[in-house]
Amino acid sequence: MAGHFEATPGGGAAVALDEVEIAILRSLAVQLLELIGPGDEPADGEDPLAALFAEGPSEPPADPALARLFPEAYGKPEGYGDGDKELREASAEFRRFTENDLRARKREDALVVVRTLDALGPVGEGGAVLTLTAGECRNWLGSLNDLRLTIGTRLEVSDEDEGQDGSLYRLPDSDPRKPMVMAYLWLGALQETLVETLMP
Repeated sequence: MAGHFEATPGGGAAVALDEVEIAILRSLAVQLLELIGPGDEPADGEDPLAALFAEGPSEPPADPALARLFPEAYGKPEGYGDGDKELREASAEFRRFTENDLRARKREDALVVVRTLDALGPVGEGGAVLTLTAGECRNWLGSLNDLRLTIGTRLEVSDEDEGQDGSLYRLPDSDPRKPMVMAYLWLGALQETLVETLMP
């Protein structure tokens, strides 16, 4: 079980983590929450139903990592030509009515990661076993994917880099990107084993 998820009865999964792994996962999830930003909670006296139908932004985020987490529905903004006005408008309209919900879901996924790690309590020398329910597994899958997308964007990872013969596996220890590359690859392995536990 060390280092990879295994299925548990009831559709959940479990993984053994040491203190350092727990600290890294928690730190990355908190950073993801900071990147996504706070939710728009209804103010006192404000109708929660009205807040539910509040419009979101119509323009893509300027931060490349956020733009990767909240991509354009119909192509990339830099790919729009003068004749693509309708496509650009359709993408803006789609973003306006979906991004707030998508942000809320990504926040909830990351919060579940933090809460389940915090629930482990003090971790001994042998580490701890994190056991997730089926619902928490889905939250973890979403958050692991978001973390990999964010780190991959920051590292400017391409499909070629990710192959077994890719450059990510050949970085020298002196490369300042090495720690984040190792985290990226580790998160990918966690994500893969979690997916496998959920397959029938």
